[in-house]
Amino acid sequence: MAGILDLLNSDMGKAIVNGVAGQTNQPESKTNDVLTMALPVLMQAMKRNASSPQGAEGLLNALNSKHDGSILDNLGSLFSGGVDSNVLEDGSKILGHVLGGKQQNVENAIGARAGMDSSSVSNILKVAAPLLMGMLGKQTKENNVNSSSGIESLLGGLLTGNSSQNEQSFLESILDADGDGSVIDDVAGMVLGGSKKKGGLGGLLGGLFGK
Repeated sequence: MAGILDLLNSDMGKAIVNGVAGQTNQPESKTNDVLTMALPVLMQAMKRNASSPQGAEGLLNALNSKHDGSILDNLGSLFSGGVDSNVLEDGSKILGHVLGGKQQNVENAIGARAGMDSSSVSNILKVAAPLLMGMLGKQTKENNVNSSSGIESLLGGLLTGNSSQNEQSFLESILDADGDGSVIDDVAGMVLGGSKKKGGLGGLLGGLFGK
């Protein structure tokens, strides 16, 4: 299975980055940096939420109904006249649900690394969150996921399935400027708590979320 960073680097992912950048009036390269950092964090938060039966059931219901992937079928019209306020409102709710009280801290940390103010990061994530849910909805359908263990496994696969090149670029994008390698301290250790763990992106993000 392709990982979430591989999906971000696909043609569809590039169209999303381009559209989100246009919608939020941010440079494409910085938008890509923000999404490269944010999507794995959001996925890990969803995986944590889906570790309870109720959380998994709620996520599955959303992916089988409102977030079934149809939002991705016509990205051109989604972005051409500006993203609908309903989509932005939905994005705001998704972020609140997934990140809870840590949302502001996550946005501040990503903004600090990307060289962008946190309100601009927030705008990018509001547009991107429904699209991420759409990606998950598509993956849920393609992999015939219909159980709580299945959805947790799917999220795990998306976190650990990234090609080494994309995983490396993720790690580089969140390393601090002086290159001391303290990824967790710099990005989300202070944000989300948890111990330092090794083992690639899945292990890193597991550490971020104290798992």
